[in-house]
Amino acid sequence: MSDTLLIRNVRPAGGTATDVLVRDGRIAAIGPGAAGAGAEVTFDAGGRLLIPGLVEAHTHLDKSFWGMGWQRHTAGPTLIDKIETERRNRRELGIDADRQSGRLVAQMVRMGTTHIRSHVDVDTETGLAGIEGVMAMRERLKNVIDVEIVAFAQSGLLIRPGTLDLVDRAMAMGAEVVGGLDPCAVDRDPKGHLDAIFGLAQKYGRPLDIHLHERGEMGAFSMELTLERVRALGMQGKVAISHAFCLGMPDVDHARRLIDELAAERIALVTTAPAASPAPSVTACLKAGVVIAGGSDGVRDSWNPYGMGDMLERATLVGLRNNFRRDEEMELALDVCTYQGAKVMGIADYGLDIGCTADLVILPGETLCEAIVERPGDRTVVKRGKIVARHGELAQPIA
Repeated sequence: MSDTLLIRNVRPAGGTATDVLVRDGRIAAIGPGAAGAGAEVTFDAGGRLLIPGLVEAHTHLDKSFWGMGWQRHTAGPTLIDKIETERRNRRELGIDADRQSGRLVAQMVRMGTTHIRSHVDVDTETGLAGIEGVMAMRERLKNVIDVEIVAFAQSGLLIRPGTLDLVDRAMAMGAEVVGGLDPCAVDRDPKGHLDAIFGLAQKYGRPLDIHLHERGEMGAFSMELTLERVRALGMQGKVAISHAFCLGMPDVDHARRLIDELAAERIALVTTAPAASPAPSVTACLKAGVVIAGGSDGVRDSWNPYGMGDMLERATLVGLRNNFRRDEEMELALDVCTYQGAKVMGIADYGLDIGCTADLVILPGETLCEAIVERPGDRTVVKRGKIVARHGELAQPIA
């Protein structure tokens, strides 16, 4: 007998209450009484909302303090301050990537995340320990979460000799994405940095995800160089730029031209909707045809004391950062944390249609907008047709 789950009295995307039948990990039928006779498991949703699994498109699982008690935050204001503080904390606190990524993933699953793209540190001090730890965690938890690993040189790729070779080795080990970081501000060699990361992407046939914290004209310059590489190498649809603070520059016309070029080359963006930094306009990006996803970035780590590992919380922040007030605008914020993230990660068969993989979240709320605002804890999470969290609690311990 095939594995079946019948979800009764549920409202897909806030619509009319109906039944959803899941068979062998996929949505098999939608409708009142949807072929549910003999279902192995039946869940009565009681009129709750149904949304596809939340997508965390930019985080750092390997270095969270989650479950380690409160850690005092002492990093200075600059990027280099934060990098050096993080390196010190990693040594002094004994942050184990397998343990810490598992703890944070447990929280994210409970909150309804079904897919994660995690940037994992590679450097000459820790070597490949972070990659190895997160890979061990994802193998252990592969039945409850899909994790995509970005090999990421947080401390710099070229300024620390030997790091490029380590990133190469991380890709050979099975990391899915090559990571880049501030070609001008950190490595101070934009051509060399882009040569290196695009070279690795071509060597392994893998996509790129580039942290771009650089602001204003410096960031625009790095973005223009990236656009040139994508055009020259035919890598349309294979590059994402995270943060992209430069697109929040005061020169709105320049930012708009860059956004149009990103759309033409199918370069995606990932935003954390930061409160204290400029950020790309979600509306402008979507209007131009740019895919823009959402991510938490660090959760309770050396960089950031905030976060609950909750992509509904991130949807709230996206809405606030973009001044979304109308219901249709607020729904865009949820789209950033679901469908847009799925596009960035290349997740096949994602959504609420028949035939889609049954990665689902059932939660209270009259409308999608109310769910974004209320962020209820009472969430039931389905991963590939199996209930992995029920009413806000994990079906079984996973950390």
